[in-house]
This record gives sequence, C-alpha cells and structure tokens, in this order.
Amino acid sequence: MLGRRILITCEHAGNELPESYKYLFKRGKEALESHRGWDPGAAILASYLGAELAVPVFIHPTSRLLVEVNRSLSHPHLFSEFTIDLEPSVKQFLLNKYYRPYRNAVTDWIIRETEAKNEVAHFSIHSFTPVWEGKKRPTDIGILFDPKRRLESKIALELTDKLRELAPLFTIDLNEPYKGTDDGFTTSLRKKFGVKSYSGIEIEVNQRFFFNKELDFVKSVLSPAIKSLEI
Repeated sequence: MLGRRILITCEHAGNELPESYKYLFKRGKEALESHRGWDPGAAILASYLGAELAVPVFIHPTSRLLVEVNRSLSHPHLFSEFTIDLEPSVKQFLLNKYYRPYRNAVTDWIIRETEAKNEVAHFSIHSFTPVWEGKKRPTDIGILFDPKRRLESKIALELTDKLRELAPLFTIDLNEPYKGTDDGFTTSLRKKFGVKSYSGIEIEVNQRFFFNKELDFVKSVLSPAIKSLEI
C-alpha cells in the first residue's frame, strides 16, 4: 500500500424531504425533527472534519425516514412506517434517486483509492440520543468497528487512546451504544473490500453536545485524534 487515505461520510446528515413526498409526513413532523429523522450535530462535525483535515466528505441530507441509506436492501427498516406501504415502483424510484447514488459515490471513491494501492480509513459520523427507553446513556463518544478485522481494530484502538488522552473527562467506549457489526454502510463496504485496504469506523457522538451547544469541544478533539492516524 502507498499510503492511508481518510474519508468522512455522514449518512444521517439532515431531515430534508423532497417536496413531492412531504404529504406522506403530515403526521410525522415530530418524528422528522427527532433522532428518528436525522442525527443532530453529525453533519456539522462531518463538514468540520472534512475541511480541517482536507479530506473528502460525503453527506446525505435527506431524512432516513424516506429511505434509510445506512441499511442494507434486505433490512426490514429500509423504509419507515411513512414509506413502507408505497408501491414497489415508487420504492425503486426512491432507491434509484437517493439510496444508490449516495452509496455508489462513496463506493466509487474507495474503489479509485484502493486501485491506486492506497489504504482507506473511512470514518462514518453519527450521533445518538442521550436517553434511550428511559435510561441515560453514559457514553460520550462511541467508536464502532469489527473486532475481527485486525487493521480496523488497530485504528479504532489508536483513535480511542488518542481521544482519551485529549479528553480525559469524556467517556469513550468501544462498540457502544451500538455494535460495529450491526447492519450499516460500513458493514456492507467491509464485504466489498479487503481487510488490508479498507477500514470502516463509525463515530457515534452523544447528541447532548449538540443540544447543549458544546460541539466545539468535540470538534477540537476529534480532528487531531483522526489526524494522528495519518500515515
């Protein structure tokens, strides 16, 4: 491999809806504005990291409730309760209009880099709700990865160590509040690319930083932590 190329993506960047599909959400405003409709703060972090690190950023601004670009085509929640009953032809249109172009653009970029003999470290930026089913989540930043992939594990552990060094008061957890092997975009990309050429890390940030207007500190530690991984 010639070198490591860093890639930033954000699958749940916004809760935008195409005008022609807003009628489906007449009773879904609350869901759209909640964590179900998007990942608050994630797009801000992804855009900042891309600019600060001078690396490519792919951002998907359309709400996950229209079609979920972070789920596989066979996943039962690919379409939400607002779109699950659409005609099959309409669903295919949504996949061709929103799902496939985003995924293909990211995949094509990785293909170009791996064909050039570069190793890709992909960081998918997400955020999670501070309270789930009535319980407060203690995690501040979660680093999600596949423990069976040696290089990916090494990157995840190095990133975690650096974050703990830069933010000793933060709770930095591995594979929390979700598992890195759960269905997702990084999971599907691991199936396409070898363990030595691709590593897919999801960074999950507690949404309390967004709601409390404390994202600047998260920015200030994430950027140097990822930058330290460049080789």
